[in-house]
Amino acid sequence: MAKKPLSTHFLIAIFLLHILTPIQSQQFSRKLSKNSLGFKKEKLTHLHFYFHDIVTSRHPTAIKVAAAPIANTTRSLFGLMMMMDDPLTLTPEPRSKIVGRAQGMYASADLKELGFLMVLNYCFTEGKYNGSTLSILGRNAALTPVREMPVVGGSGLFRFARGYAQAKTHSIDFTTGNAVVEYNVFVLHY
Repeated sequence: MAKKPLSTHFLIAIFLLHILTPIQSQQFSRKLSKNSLGFKKEKLTHLHFYFHDIVTSRHPTAIKVAAAPIANTTRSLFGLMMMMDDPLTLTPEPRSKIVGRAQGMYASADLKELGFLMVLNYCFTEGKYNGSTLSILGRNAALTPVREMPVVGGSGLFRFARGYAQAKTHSIDFTTGNAVVEYNVFVLHY
């Protein structure tokens, strides 16, 4: 005896039952109070340190990871990309106390002048900010006396951080490319 195909009415009934059955889903979002997370009062903190970008030495802290063919033919080094893990110190001297690391990358993103796209985290290793980070994403016009880049977030004691970082070149060796940059960072956080 041949099997009968399922009737159209039966398939429609199954389909309607599936559609009409209430769907149990987890809640996608919920409102929270700042106090429930321990965020009581916003603080403004000023951090001051020196960034050591060493590209030529036995132990560089920044290395080239990519370069467009045009990078070596322009004054702006357009298309050059560097990865870094630069020490952050209390003073401009290389042997000064290290308070953290600048980890991330910078890339020459300007056809006409030396202008870097900076994508990095300041990872602090000393004092009450040990284990906390600040995230920077912005433009660094490297030959300008003072540059300003936004602080776009943070972690640890810098959760919900926002603010800005001012960079000022302390010293640069145009032969080696090594540089020491003074940073003043102003950050609002809880």
